[in-house]
Amino acid sequence: MSNLRIGIGYDVHKLATNLPFILGGVKLNHNKGIVAHSDGDIIYHTISDALLGAAALGDIGHFFPDTDLKNKGLDSSVILLEVISKLQELSYSIVNIDVSLVLEKPKIQPYIMDIRKSISQLININFDLVSVKATTTEKMSFIGLEQGLSCYAVVLIEKK
Repeated sequence: MSNLRIGIGYDVHKLATNLPFILGGVKLNHNKGIVAHSDGDIIYHTISDALLGAAALGDIGHFFPDTDLKNKGLDSSVILLEVISKLQELSYSIVNIDVSLVLEKPKIQPYIMDIRKSISQLININFDLVSVKATTTEKMSFIGLEQGLSCYAVVLIEKK
């Protein structure tokens, strides 16, 4: 029997003016930001869901419901670190993380190395185990109209 497990995460958020735009712990300078109950870090949310799914633990909504006022404005690093703690309790380690953002603007190429570094430092894994990339919808749909963004993450974990 294999000790490897794979998980996929998906998240989507609206964009609005005068809000912070945080991706993977990195604050971007942009005229819009992410609408969310927490700080809206869609990358941390998606990675958290993928990790929880790989370990068959559910999703972040179960542990951090948006109906709970104590989660209002919550720093998403708290969510991801709590998920990492749950995996460690079950003797899982991360093999790799692959993130795909879908957004029209801002262009994140200038931020990718910082985002990868932020993720790897927060959860204490090697930088080369974290991949982050982005694409657009070629100006189609709510994403193309810059009304929102989405994110996918695939993770591989291994039981020690």
